[in-house]
Order: sequence, then C-alpha cells, then structure tokens
Amino acid sequence: MLVTVLVLLALALAVALFFWAGGQLRQMDALSAYPGRPAAGKGTNWLLVGSDSRRDLTHRQQQELHVGHEAVRNTDTVMLLHYGDSGPSLVSLPRDSYVAVPGHGKNKINAAYGLGGAKLLSRTVEQATGLRVDHYAEVDFLGLVRVVDALGGVRLCLDAPLKDEKSGADFPAGCSRMNGTQALAYVRARYSDPKGDLGRVQRQRALISAVSERMLGPGTLLNPFRTVPALDAALAALRVDGRTGVVDLTQMGLSMKQVAKGSGTATTVPVTGPGTAVAGAGDVLVWDAERARRLFRALRTDEPIPTSAEK
Repeated sequence: MLVTVLVLLALALAVALFFWAGGQLRQMDALSAYPGRPAAGKGTNWLLVGSDSRRDLTHRQQQELHVGHEAVRNTDTVMLLHYGDSGPSLVSLPRDSYVAVPGHGKNKINAAYGLGGAKLLSRTVEQATGLRVDHYAEVDFLGLVRVVDALGGVRLCLDAPLKDEKSGADFPAGCSRMNGTQALAYVRARYSDPKGDLGRVQRQRALISAVSERMLGPGTLLNPFRTVPALDAALAALRVDGRTGVVDLTQMGLSMKQVAKGSGTATTVPVTGPGTAVAGAGDVLVWDAERARRLFRALRTDEPIPTSAEK
C-alpha cells in the first residue's frame, strides 16, 4: 500500500511539473516559411544558439563574467542537433564560418543574428546546410550561468591548462567541478587556444553535454529540491520557437544525454584550414564543400555521419 501511494504521489508530481513547465516556456518567432526553403528530411533537427546578449546584465555582472558591454548582439554558439532512427548527432557550426547571409552577401554565420535576429539566423543555417530546422532553442550568458549554478555545478575536463584573460578562464589540466561563472569562462575562451574558434566549439559541446547529463541524472531527477530549481532556471534561460513544447524539449534533452554518454556523434563542420582573412569580415573559417555536403546529406537522410565527413 505504501509503495502504491508513493508511486501515485510521484506521478502526480510529474504531471504537475509537466503542466507547470508548459506554462513557463518562453516562445519566440524564430522560424519562417520562404521561397526555396529546404524540404523536411527524415528525423528531427534543432538549431541550438548561445546568444552573447548583455541586455539583462548589470555593470558588476559584466565585470564578473568578463563579457564587456558591447551593444551588438551576435551568437557565441551555433549548433545543429539531429536525432532519428540512426541516433543523435550534435554538429557545431563555428561562429566564424563564412557563409551566405540571405539579403546581406557573405559574412560570418554569427553576424546573421545581429543583422536579422533568430529568423535570419535560422534561414542562413537552412540555406547553408540544406536542412530544414524543426525547432529552435536559445540561451544567453546569464541564463547559462544560472542553470549551471542551479545544478550545483558541472564536471568538466581539460587535457592541458586553459588560461584566457578576456574570458576569465584560468584552469589547470584535469577534471574539476565548475560553477556557472567558471563554466562561462571555460566555454568562451579562444584567444589563448591555438585552435581558436575550433577549440572553443569543442568546449561548447563538452559543456552542453555536461549540463544535459547533470540535468537528467539521478542526482537531479530524484531530488525535488534540485529538480525544481534546475528546471525553473532552465525554463527561464531558454527561448524556443512557437511550436516547441515540453515534450519536444524532453526529447532534445534525452538526445543530448545520449551524445554525452557516447552513444551519439559529436563533430564540427569540416573546414579547409585555419582562419582566412577576408576584407570586411576579418578572420573566417571556410567549409570544406565536399565533406560538408556529405555530412549534411547524412543528417537529411537520417543516416550515420560517414567518417570521411567528420572533422
């Protein structure tokens, strides 16, 4: 009898959290129809975006987080998450990727957000990859910090020491538990990294995987005193497209956890080499056209990414 009561209480709590979470979702106009939009492929595609907005930061927070006070709003993180019968794949699109921005010529992919917001960024990604984006999710600096803190920190590992004055990163080699401010510094570091933006996207994937694993791990799910604050912080941090609901977010989170556990693929769009200087755009990364085509074709047809297409 006691077990039955406990199960019913757990179910009631789960149902209550489900409906509460649905009411907390912040939706935005991020996807649109337009002539020549790629047709839907097999599986589901998410565009995951990390905004570098300082809009909600106080001057003191800007200093503590080492993010400055720039008014231009771009994106620090652009990723595609695909899942279907072939399992999940997480693909980083480096912010310095040199692509066509509809109506604005060629530029870095992160400039699309500053020029036209989420709708132009999603259209830019669709046109560059040939993939239709089904869902969009965005989080900003402060939101990321609050989510990591609500989870009690996340465990991140480094093969070598990482020090970057501009991001505030100063970490020894090895694994450590990082709070929100430290995790932001870790993920934003790139100027002291010889790999530049390519090194940063690897840390971005590592952080997202760590957050997903922590959020959906037993230490959080089985502890209501951690579940509710973590879920509250995550919902406050996120903005999603108008068609995305709690079930969609749950599926996305579970796919991210699979990637973190090694049962999915994590990679970066192949590029032709290190940064190339382009007038008006600065140092950019040029995609390897043939390998990128094979990568995106595999996602469109929901097939495993061929080794020849991975970075």
